[in-house]
Amino acid sequence: MAGNKAPVFTPQSRLAKLFASLLALLVWQLAVALMGNPLLLVGPVQVLARLVELVRTREFWMACGFTFSRITLGFLLAFCLALMLAALAARFPLAETLIHPYMAAVKTVPVASFIVIALLWLSGRRLSVFISFLMVLPVLYANFLAGIRSADGQLLEMARVFCMNGVNRIRCIYLPALEPHCLSGCRSALGLCWKAGVAAEVIGVCRGSVGGMLYDAKVYLEISDLFAWTLVIVLMSVGFEWVFLRLLAWMMKKAEGC
Repeated sequence: MAGNKAPVFTPQSRLAKLFASLLALLVWQLAVALMGNPLLLVGPVQVLARLVELVRTREFWMACGFTFSRITLGFLLAFCLALMLAALAARFPLAETLIHPYMAAVKTVPVASFIVIALLWLSGRRLSVFISFLMVLPVLYANFLAGIRSADGQLLEMARVFCMNGVNRIRCIYLPALEPHCLSGCRSALGLCWKAGVAAEVIGVCRGSVGGMLYDAKVYLEISDLFAWTLVIVLMSVGFEWVFLRLLAWMMKKAEGC
């Protein structure tokens, strides 16, 4: 499939990205020097030093483990449900009509509103699972549905003529069509999932979580901690996305197997 080629990273492109990253750090450091107020902005060296200190504490790993497990659970639940709903909607037009209002509502209502409403029903420690699940569900559903519907009609007709069973149709026709939409949807949803999940922890004041640590850093004006925990969120989000997308692509290729 020509449109699904992985980007080629040459040594020149990697060097250019490294240079851009170093330039961004330099701009950050210049902004710190110009502002001259550590209560408003601290530099990358201070943030990295504080992160090294945090990594040595038990509370750091407990907070990271708590947040990672909750947000990952929310994403995986949304992934499974979105795939089932997309398959149902692709098979039955009435199902798509019935599902549409719920997906439209989730896409249009601000995440802060959902967090405040959900706090009436859930404790702060369960909130991030629900919000992560809810925010990425419509994104995954729309991509999965588009992927299923992009299956080649001529191949499906041929499968009917040769009486191909349902499992082989899924493996050889639907999965190759779904793969680029699935990977693209997950790539978009994962970033949103982490942003929404941590926001839920901050607003819900969830103690013992990364969001709770961010809240405490803001309250006590610990600016180095604030930036350090933000960096932790970025690293966990990027790391999980990198691993999950490659694992998912490998699993889909193995499942196709034809």
